[in-house]
Amino acid sequence: MKDKNKIIGILGGIGPEATGNFYLSLISLFQKRGLINSNTDFPQIIINSIPAPELIYEKISNKDLELYIKGLKELEKFGVDSIAIICNTIHLFYQKLQNKIKTPIIDLRKEIKNFLIEKNVKTITVLGTPITIKKGLYRFESFKYLDLNEEDVKSLAEGIFNFNKGFEKNKQKRTIQNIAKKYLKNGAEIIILGCTELELMLKGVNIPKINTMDILLETIIKRHKF
Repeated sequence: MKDKNKIIGILGGIGPEATGNFYLSLISLFQKRGLINSNTDFPQIIINSIPAPELIYEKISNKDLELYIKGLKELEKFGVDSIAIICNTIHLFYQKLQNKIKTPIIDLRKEIKNFLIEKNVKTITVLGTPITIKKGLYRFESFKYLDLNEEDVKSLAEGIFNFNKGFEKNKQKRTIQNIAKKYLKNGAEIIILGCTELELMLKGVNIPKINTMDILLETIIKRHKF
């Protein structure tokens, strides 16, 4: 395994449950690829789980971003070689965050675009926070989009927020599942899960979907040349 001395930085806690799931998935991916012969083959991974505010609203201020920037700077001080941010919405501010540190941050939006082109996907529905949807984080030219209506955007935001705080989690899961199935029935070819909690909420549900965190996992493997 090449470059195993490289240090992976993960900015997480947004939310913590999704970050924990991401870490376990990363470890599992190393193992599934046959890259681990002993414990010393695992790379060093530093997770900075920050109590940052949920970015589920349509307006996000500079103050909302302060803890994210602080968390990135803390990882940089640890000497990580690159940083993966376990949050979709924050990638709307990718360049602003990258300008704050020298350590490269994985550009999730760019990686998602490349994946969609490679898979020749045509009609897409994006699930995510209101600002992720309305600012078009995963909206690219050459693709057709079946967009959520205002009522579904609101229901989605409430479901994510309540799930993250542990309130009636099964109810929130059903809400998200119904929204996803509705747009697939109306013509969407695939659903982009544009929020980290959504993969947990749709786990085990047999629908065509792209988990953005899976793309981020693959990028980490490629970035560190394992």
